[in-house]
Amino acid sequence: MDDASTGQVLEVVLPGVVEPDGLVLRHRERPTPGPGRALVRVEATGVSFAEQQMRRAKYYDQPPFPFVPGYDLVGTVAEVGPGVDPGLLGGRFAVLTKTGGWASHAVVDAADLVPVPDGVDPAEAETLVVNGITAWQVLHGVARVAEGQTVLVHGANGGVGSTLVQLARLAGARVIGTASPRHHDAVRELGATPLDYRDPALPAKVRELAPGGVDAVFDHVGGPGIVDSWRLLGPRGTLVAYGTASTRDAPGSSRLPVLRLFARLLLWDALPGGRTAKFFNIWTGKRDAAGFRARLGRDLGAVFALLAEGRLRPQVAARVPLERVAEAVALAESGTITGKVVLVP
Repeated sequence: MDDASTGQVLEVVLPGVVEPDGLVLRHRERPTPGPGRALVRVEATGVSFAEQQMRRAKYYDQPPFPFVPGYDLVGTVAEVGPGVDPGLLGGRFAVLTKTGGWASHAVVDAADLVPVPDGVDPAEAETLVVNGITAWQVLHGVARVAEGQTVLVHGANGGVGSTLVQLARLAGARVIGTASPRHHDAVRELGATPLDYRDPALPAKVRELAPGGVDAVFDHVGGPGIVDSWRLLGPRGTLVAYGTASTRDAPGSSRLPVLRLFARLLLWDALPGGRTAKFFNIWTGKRDAAGFRARLGRDLGAVFALLAEGRLRPQVAARVPLERVAEAVALAESGTITGKVVLVP
């Protein structure tokens, strides 16, 4: 008997700093949405890098344990609260949640719902929620990449990286993508020139491909390698840092690596010469709720349109039942995949 017929919700709880098999499956009564809220029956959610950090208590502003992870989701509206348009019922939407997505049902603000085009597979759409918003905004909003430019994408096989490669190619840019050799064929198929991120000669090889420097570097790694990312820029290039993956397993404060990176970028950005260095946070501007939602809806809508037209290929690494979340997390963290692991309640 499924959760819909029992009136219950199945959700995954992160109880503390645990290994993947320490995640807890829990049933509870299905909630009723309050004013301005909607109950969404989740059709797909995913394992993002953020949850990998949260599992280690390394995400910058995660809530206190225990909580339900899940940075984004795609699903259909099953119930609406007072003041919400009943016409939303039965519609498929995407939601950026930060937490709460790893469940069979989730209550969200109705204003946060972004329509998913008809005919688009929920799991494919899910791979492009947080990844698509991030890739679109760093490419077009921060770096403003234009046709004929050359960009360097670190982690070109990852969820954000594989989307970035495709969006940059659609913008008419030439792309150099770093990944481990096992992923080079996949990166090449996306339209990028692959290079081994562990190769000590990586900077020299990038310079061979772009003697005048690259126009943009997209770096989710942070750590010491960020210096090479800065040095590889051309005279008016832009470095966009959007994570600190290199510190995921490092002991100590979750905030300190981010603050150090932010300080370094501020210093570089203040230097003369025309190059810029920016830190991207998908939640920037959240205090202006209306503006934030409008921007998110516009940008994710543009990504979904490309998906619906077949111009953007979703990278679904695997579809795993929600009940097998431990397996999904282990796979996502294995470094063996291209794209994103999707959880299917």
